[in-house]
Amino acid sequence: MNPTVPNHPGCGHVTFLGAGPGDPGLLTLRAVEALATADVLIADPQVLDVVRGHVRPGVAADAQGAPRQAEADGSSATVPVLRGTANLVMTAARGGKRVVRAVAGDPGLDGYAADEMLACAAEGILFEVVPGVAAAVGVPAYAGVPLRDAHSADVRFVDALAADERCWSEVGSSDATAVVSATLETVAAAAGELVAAGRKPDTPLTVTVGGTTTRQRTWAATLGTIAQVLKAAKVLPSPQGAQPVIAVVGEQSAAGRRDQLSWFESKPLFGWKVLVPRTKEQAASLSDQLRSYGAVPSEVPTIAVEPPRTPQQMERAVKGLVTGRYEWIAFTSVNAVKAVREKFEEYGLDARAFAGIKVAAVGEQTARSLIDFGVKPDLVPSGEQSAAGLLEDWPPYDPVFDPIDRVFLPRADIATETLVAGLIELGWEVDDVTAYRTVRASPPPAETREAIKGGGFDAVLFTSSSTVRNLVGIAGKPHNVTVIACIGPATAKTAEEHGLRVDVLSPEPSVLKLAEALADFGAARRQAAIEAGEPVTRPSERRPGSRRRARS
Repeated sequence: MNPTVPNHPGCGHVTFLGAGPGDPGLLTLRAVEALATADVLIADPQVLDVVRGHVRPGVAADAQGAPRQAEADGSSATVPVLRGTANLVMTAARGGKRVVRAVAGDPGLDGYAADEMLACAAEGILFEVVPGVAAAVGVPAYAGVPLRDAHSADVRFVDALAADERCWSEVGSSDATAVVSATLETVAAAAGELVAAGRKPDTPLTVTVGGTTTRQRTWAATLGTIAQVLKAAKVLPSPQGAQPVIAVVGEQSAAGRRDQLSWFESKPLFGWKVLVPRTKEQAASLSDQLRSYGAVPSEVPTIAVEPPRTPQQMERAVKGLVTGRYEWIAFTSVNAVKAVREKFEEYGLDARAFAGIKVAAVGEQTARSLIDFGVKPDLVPSGEQSAAGLLEDWPPYDPVFDPIDRVFLPRADIATETLVAGLIELGWEVDDVTAYRTVRASPPPAETREAIKGGGFDAVLFTSSSTVRNLVGIAGKPHNVTVIACIGPATAKTAEEHGLRVDVLSPEPSVLKLAEALADFGAARRQAAIEAGEPVTRPSERRPGSRRRARS
């Protein structure tokens, strides 16, 4: 941190923060801490989405896309007069704010950030630097191209836009691994500069665009063939020619090595856009698992939750919970937990009201929502996470050990009777209470509806028959190139009744097993393409007539 004493009363503080090359998971712990305490966030536009999820609600966030300019004042050649982005930083800091200035990659490699730091130092504004993963290092790692091994030590970094003849000559005449920052439309020219400076035309080369994100794509070529490779891949000419790329030149980028080391782009669902017909809250763990397979989940709610039409039954049950009417309370969904929690808050109660009451949860996701509420469930199914699985582990009523024989069951208005009937058979009395109503959600935006019907999604996960009916009802049928994955036979039957071909069937009625089954399908599909010598494509990239029917 700059030790200079502030010149301005109540002067704030600036954190120059590296947001990495694009993957939100590459933010450092220190970066997340700094963002959590920020009063103002000023970010490069390409990393705004990466960082703003970590700031507090209501924090002012600004993306600065205009070029940042630094001009030397006649009075001082070392302290620049800064405009645009830097003015925002300085103004906020002078006002006593804690400012986070987020840049792509690492601030130590950003010349404009260095000028802004000098301006802070000149005015006595305290600042600190939080390093980030530089694109020139992070992107090759995600492309499966290590920059060094035990036999090579020299790595050169080149910015093609700023490199002069001397720079090209030095790098071209060496055998060092060269990491070149360029754009799609200038990378071939950069390769030509290296050849002209002495590098052999058959020197291996990889070019990566969209590095560390699910848009990442890498081409392997040589210095002499990269222009033809990009043209054959129909990447150029293109309106997206100005996209930044990282090129790695040298034996480290040889195709044979990359075949073994390309861990990111070889994920089973890499780049797949997967429709998850659930709310963000319901889909949290499922979406996280899909991301671990390389997919891009898109949550589209198909149902909406509303309070019961007559709340008196729920009110009586909650009061009975407090007065000792129940031995057990059983939660069959996250929505049931939410409904009881909201009623507790209405009455000024908290998790302590569950003292002395046994709590059951139908599955891990419901259990997690209870733990977030401050309640640790006494019973979660050891096997199938369903009403049937819960009944298998539920103890029968024993008048000797159970002083009370009643169970509080808060649930949806359309819930099945399986659990109620099973508990009665085990000797329990059940207060089956409508805690919330489920209604069909509003249609998603027109853009999403068009993507569903037009083949913009690679896969859709159906977790119940109602999600099939509701999605078709509010958005239309998924296109026939879209892979249809269903959680069980009943859901698959409903999908087929709606004219959908089921490609993937989960081996167990679990959303996590469903995601795993889709990943297995994607891996098999990828392997089949490689063995056939065909390019690996996503379902949305293939023609409708070329799809094979398959079931996992």
